[in-house]
Amino acid sequence: MADIDTRTGVGAQARTGVVDRIYREVLASIIAGEFREGDKLPTELALTERFAASRPAIREALARLRADGVTVTRQGSGTVVQRRPDPEMPRFTPLENLSDVQRCFEFRFVIESGAAELAAGKAGPADMAAIEQSFRNLDTVIAEHTLGAREDFEFHLALARASHNQFFVSAIAQMQEQVMVSMNLMRNLTLTKSVERQQLVQAEHAAIVAALRRHDGPGAGLAMRQHLENARNRMFGA
Repeated sequence: MADIDTRTGVGAQARTGVVDRIYREVLASIIAGEFREGDKLPTELALTERFAASRPAIREALARLRADGVTVTRQGSGTVVQRRPDPEMPRFTPLENLSDVQRCFEFRFVIESGAAELAAGKAGPADMAAIEQSFRNLDTVIAEHTLGAREDFEFHLALARASHNQFFVSAIAQMQEQVMVSMNLMRNLTLTKSVERQQLVQAEHAAIVAALRRHDGPGAGLAMRQHLENARNRMFGA
């Protein structure tokens, strides 16, 4: 029985490796412009020949691309490119990491918008002082044209602490490694653009802070969600 389990595990790892390779190479083709927005991807049969892989592996890789919002299935058209990630993205992260970045954003939409809404009603003077300081630290990042991923994380963590709910704080703190992956990626991409792009990101932070100052819970939650959705869209295309 142990031998069978071992072989099964090796087979599963090999299958995962094949799916990762197909996903990575199709995504790279989309980013490079071989397939543009609105273009139809090759058929499953053509992809099996291109990658020397089974149809189940091709379908799994395509399912990941759909889950990431990069492609969409249209009746009568097959798999179509829906959006093209930032062409600079492969410089800063392995393409197979992008699904994890997407899932992290989805989790943060819920957790951090909830924390922001709660913080608007519970933040005291010390909480607001910490948030305002972390916001000013991000202003310094823009002025000095530095990366600022650590400062960005501290801003979001300060806001979670202002909710006075330890579950929000621990959820964000325990996700620090994965959140930092997405923040490093986002801020590296931002540095390749104009300073106006940095200022746009900071304006989104300012909208969150302004809602907190007004003690506007729904407004703070909405501002946080919009900021995170905009960050995700800046990476992956609107």
